[in-house]
Amino acid sequence: MARSIADQSEEELGGPGSVLTRQRRDHIELDRLLRELQGSSGAAQEEVLTRIDRLVFSHAFAEETVLWPVLRRVLPDGDALTLRVEEEHQEVNELVSALEADGPDDPRRAQRLARLVAVLREDVRDEEDVLFPRLQEKLDPHELRRLGRQWQLARRVSPTRAHPTVSRRPPGNALSGLPLSVIDRTRDVLDAAVRRGPERLAPAGRAVSQSLAGLAGLVERVPLSRRGDRPPTSR
Repeated sequence: MARSIADQSEEELGGPGSVLTRQRRDHIELDRLLRELQGSSGAAQEEVLTRIDRLVFSHAFAEETVLWPVLRRVLPDGDALTLRVEEEHQEVNELVSALEADGPDDPRRAQRLARLVAVLREDVRDEEDVLFPRLQEKLDPHELRRLGRQWQLARRVSPTRAHPTVSRRPPGNALSGLPLSVIDRTRDVLDAAVRRGPERLAPAGRAVSQSLAGLAGLVERVPLSRRGDRPPTSR
């Protein structure tokens, strides 16, 4: 049985630039944030959730556009393996969207937070224990490092927020990725400025951010943004 990438050295994973090393580095940071989330509340909880969102959605986009197509190409059961993880990613998108829509006082918040943590941890285990060891068997270290560079580039230009109606597979995710990334990252800057800036400017900043959210919704509803899922995972 193939060893989990969690139990391997950086050298065994292909070096610091390998896609497996990069993935595991993100997983370690996610674990730290999930532990920080436990016991937090109020503004502190919202701040940790924001950092989790920014990490998780850029990470997942890079997987869906760069890694999973390779897995489907090199593994005979790659389609079924990646579908399972895509369904986990979709549930994360839906849970985060619900948390944002319902607000901090919703009675379902604790249950949704607990489910979000559980799905994220399940996703990490599926990737580290199943998908990546299988990928490692098919690609040599040079190929893993090349894939790591592609993954990192995709991660840097990825959306950073939940988009539950967008396809989890190409071409939908790839076509919607760039406009959603621009919108999301502009909102990230605006929201950070609202938190740090003078209170008198906060209403204007929030209004602009909400307008951009509406624009993202239009991108999500473009038919091409929903193409590619087989079977559909996006709602």
